[in-house]
Amino acid sequence: MNKALEILKERGFIQQCTDLEGLSKLMDEGPITLYEGCDPTGPSLHIGHMVPYFAIRHLHEAGNNAIVLMGGGTARIGDPSGKTTMRQIISYEEIDANAARFLKQLDKFLAFDGKTLYSANNKDWLANLNYIDFLRDIGRHFSVNRMLSFEAYKMRMETGLSFIEFNYQLLQSYDFLQLYKRHGVRLQIGGDDQWGNIVAGIELIRRVEGAECFGLTFPLVTTSDGKKMGKTEKGALFLDPAMTSPYDFFQYWRNVADADVERFLLMFTFLPVEERKRLAQGKDAEINKAKEKLAWEVTAVIHGAAEADKALQAARAAFGGGAGDIGEVPSVAIAASRLDAGIGVLDLFVEAGLASSKSEARRLVQQGGASVNGVKVEGEAAVFATKDFSDGALFLRAGKKRVCRVILE
Repeated sequence: MNKALEILKERGFIQQCTDLEGLSKLMDEGPITLYEGCDPTGPSLHIGHMVPYFAIRHLHEAGNNAIVLMGGGTARIGDPSGKTTMRQIISYEEIDANAARFLKQLDKFLAFDGKTLYSANNKDWLANLNYIDFLRDIGRHFSVNRMLSFEAYKMRMETGLSFIEFNYQLLQSYDFLQLYKRHGVRLQIGGDDQWGNIVAGIELIRRVEGAECFGLTFPLVTTSDGKKMGKTEKGALFLDPAMTSPYDFFQYWRNVADADVERFLLMFTFLPVEERKRLAQGKDAEINKAKEKLAWEVTAVIHGAAEADKALQAARAAFGGGAGDIGEVPSVAIAASRLDAGIGVLDLFVEAGLASSKSEARRLVQQGGASVNGVKVEGEAAVFATKDFSDGALFLRAGKKRVCRVILE
C-alpha cells in the first residue's frame, strides 16, 4: 500500500474507499491532487469538521496536492446527508462571511501555500448556472432510483426530503467534475456520511470524461460511550476562541474517557505512533498524563503553543493542587457595588457560566456539585458578599471538571 495511505490506515482514518488498490497504485506513480469540501453554514468550524483536514495534513506532507473547497454555492441549498431536518437557509452574505472565517481558521492549521495546498469556492461555477442546461448536460446522468438507494436519502425519506435538497448530490458531483477539469483532481475525501455523494461524483466523471477517479471516507468519530465526539455542555467544540475558549477546548480533551485516549492521539495529533502507544498504555496517574499530553497537543495545533501553555497552567492551577497560574483560570468580573447587599449563589453560578439557568444552578446545589472557595454550598439560599472574596476573587467549581474565578471590578 502507498505510504501515505498506510499512515492514514495506521491512524484510523480509513472507513471506505472506492478502490484502495487502484488509488494506492495511482499515488505510487506520483503526487495526486485531492479535495475536501465544506459548506460554511455556521460562523465557525468545530472539531467534528477537522478529521478530513488532519488527513489532508498527512497526505500533503507525503507530497500530494490538496484543495480545500468552500461550498459558497452548495451552502445556499444545504446537504441532507446526516441530517434529520432541512438546514436553515441563511443569506448569501452570511455564507460568504462564514467562508472567510473558515478559511482563516484552516490557513492557521494547514498553512496554504497557493500552489500545492490552496482553496477554491464552488460558487464560482454554481452561482450562475443555467438550470435548463445543467439538467440537460448533468442531470441526465443521474438515476433517481440509484440516488434513493444511498443511506443519506433513505433516512430523509422517512422525515421528509425537500426538492431543493434532492438536487444537492448533483451539485456536489458537479463540483468533483469541475475540479477534475480545472485542477486534475483525482480523489475526493470526506466523512463517511458523504459516501453517496462522492460515489455519484466519480460516476459522473466516468460518464462525462471517461476518467477514473477515487473516493475515500473517514469514520464519523464518536466517543467510547457512543456520543458524538466534540459535544460539550455548552454545545459543539468550536475552533473560534470567542465561541469555545482555549481553556474549555483544552479541558474537553483532558477529560476524555480512558478508552478514547489512544484513538484521539492517533487522529488529532501528529505525535509518532510509537509515542502514542507508550502514552496510551498507562494506568491511573500515567493515563492522566497521557490525557494532559493529548489536550496540550490538540490545543497547540488549533490555537498555538502559547495558548496551550496557558490552558495547561490554568488546568494545573484549578485541579493540580495549586501548581500553575491561577490567573489563567476562566474568570468573570462582577462590580464590587453589587456585593454590598450580597449575591445569591444561584445568580452567581449563572453569571459565571457554570449553569445555564437558575433551575440548573439549583439542581447543581441540591446534588452537592457546587462549591465556593473549596467549600461545598449547602443550600440554594446561600449569599456571598465582599467578605467572602480572597485576594479579590471567589473560586467556583461545578462538579469535578468546571471552574470559574469571580473577580471584583
